[in-house]
Amino acid sequence: MTMLLFGLFFALMLLNVPIAFAIGASTLFALYQAGVPLMVVPQQMFQGINSFALVAIPMFILAGDLMAQGKVSEKLVSFADSLVGFMRGGLSLVSIMAGMFFAAISGSGAATTAAVGSSLVPELKRKGYDPASAASLIAASGTIGVVIPPSVPMIIYAVIAQQSVSKLFLNGFLPGLAMGLGLMAIAITQAYRRQYPKGTPLSLPVILRTFKDASWGLMTPVIILGGIFSGIFTPSEAAVVAVNYAIMVSLFVYRDLTIRNVYQLLIRSAMTTSVIMLVIAMSAVLSWTLSSWQVPGAIAQSVLSLSTDPYVIMLLIVAVILLTGVFIETASALIILTPVLLPLALQLGIDPIHFGLIIVVGLSIGMITPPVAINLYVASSVTQLPLERITQAIVPYLLGLIGVLLLVVYVPMWLGWSG
Repeated sequence: MTMLLFGLFFALMLLNVPIAFAIGASTLFALYQAGVPLMVVPQQMFQGINSFALVAIPMFILAGDLMAQGKVSEKLVSFADSLVGFMRGGLSLVSIMAGMFFAAISGSGAATTAAVGSSLVPELKRKGYDPASAASLIAASGTIGVVIPPSVPMIIYAVIAQQSVSKLFLNGFLPGLAMGLGLMAIAITQAYRRQYPKGTPLSLPVILRTFKDASWGLMTPVIILGGIFSGIFTPSEAAVVAVNYAIMVSLFVYRDLTIRNVYQLLIRSAMTTSVIMLVIAMSAVLSWTLSSWQVPGAIAQSVLSLSTDPYVIMLLIVAVILLTGVFIETASALIILTPVLLPLALQLGIDPIHFGLIIVVGLSIGMITPPVAINLYVASSVTQLPLERITQAIVPYLLGLIGVLLLVVYVPMWLGWSG
């Protein structure tokens, strides 16, 4: 029955059936063929989304949309430019740093790519940067959006794996910072090789002025994460606080959004949330089915029979994560892979928080690996460049991010990290 389930699922995926319906239809058919009462389907769907932590998802999506549509992204780009713009190829570094700043607000890779790209692309073109390389760097920087907290994929993983959202957020900073530094190293190398110009001269008054202008946006992660880690409110409550703060800043401080704009963003965020929640509900049925048929345990035993070396097995797991990210978008892949791979990671002695970071970072790389590469599509839309040109230019950044992923996997293992 397991082969029937997966065979039908991949067949539906090849027919471009939406992921939620592909999961639901294949699982429903397999359960029917196995003679399982179908009443279990709505029960498990409800159980899968009956979690208070999931309230944070629509709220963080809305907060990110509110910040992306207003002047916050422009202010963050200006502040990043005042810090690193003076270096050769400074605008490349600005795009990465601005991406890291916005990642701490949005929790979304696509939103980060769109916000930074729309602010920087005209200036990058004017300064003579290679358009395809600049677009690919902005897309690669967007992957940090789902790693640096707050992170929607981390919330989804925490619910599935029954782990602490706060712990995942706390441990997400270092991988996100490592991704940013890795991309910066590649960008600097390319800047010297291509003789990109130096940017804005370093000036303390300019830094202070741009920091003041960007302070309202920079306060968002301070309020969200400071409140969570201090115990003032839960991650779900923090998401609601973030929405109220974003509305206040957009309507009354920067005054760059109207009530009509907010209404439109509410509708857009609700549509995005509905897709994610439907995938989670359908995947809950799939997870229950696989667990009932003891599929994760069988997979774990099969992999362990190949090698007893945890380093080799983790390399196989990384390969599976990266390959899945090529064909399935991040949230869906996370929901499918976690119940299957987590038991294997636990048998290897991997801390579930550490594994959460591995799978989130690994799947974030899928945002820049076609055919399912949402950041590349966003970058292509913003820059009006063909997807093929951006895809060719993304290779150095892709290799750099894979290198960071391997560090995330093996350094904590070597240090004996236990979360």
